[in-house]
Amino acid sequence: MAAAFAAYGAVPLLPWFANFRDAALIPAEIHAALTLVLGWLLVFRTNTAYGRWWDARTLWGEIVSVSRTLAAKYAHMVNIPEEELDGVGRYLVAFSWGLRDHLRDAATSESLSECDGYDETVKHVPVFLVDRLYKCLFQWKANGWIDGADQRVIDADLRRLHELAGQCECIRLTRLASSYRVFVRQCIAVCLLTIPWGISADFGWWAVPLTGLTAYFMLGLEVVAEHVEEPFGDDEDDLDLDRLCTAVTDTVQETIARAKQVPKVDG
Repeated sequence: MAAAFAAYGAVPLLPWFANFRDAALIPAEIHAALTLVLGWLLVFRTNTAYGRWWDARTLWGEIVSVSRTLAAKYAHMVNIPEEELDGVGRYLVAFSWGLRDHLRDAATSESLSECDGYDETVKHVPVFLVDRLYKCLFQWKANGWIDGADQRVIDADLRRLHELAGQCECIRLTRLASSYRVFVRQCIAVCLLTIPWGISADFGWWAVPLTGLTAYFMLGLEVVAEHVEEPFGDDEDDLDLDRLCTAVTDTVQETIARAKQVPKVDG
């Protein structure tokens, strides 16, 4: 695309346009002012897109942290049977993978089939898994395995997992206003179509590479912003959700396996 605009930059210099070249040329000062305004628009566009990416990265960092904290609390703070500990460990591991798939509108991971009560009719997998964790918590309280203080401490982290899933959904579902994206692209098109007519009189044939470089930078910024503002996909510029989910899986399973090697202390 940049090469096409570079070729277009030679149009004002062709002999066929000699008769009306002076009337069509745009003063370079006017074009410089318009380019400055477009630069501000592009800076806002890229900053907004990167802000979405960074917010998503922050949320997933907290998901990893909260999952690890919950695994440690289940493993060491409460005295529950091993099968219950294995169950909540599977739910915690499945939560990160399920949220990844949910944010990508993809089929759920095969690991979710190991979770009690899961079937293909579940539409919101992260909410289902948090619901399972809450069900376990209330059942432990009813069985007398935990007291009210333990329940409140664990509830704070479960509630935070629920909130983090919702905040990730907000990023995925709320894109930059389409009218603004269209406006920026229209401004880029107008700028690139008029720039050769604004610089050819001063730069001559140098207008060709200058037009190509300007097109490369402007179009490149728009393409980067388009990719970065959708951080939950599987493109190279998106968050490495597979690696983050693997980190949750490894640490949760290790924490629970280590706890099962330590004898439980009654009371």
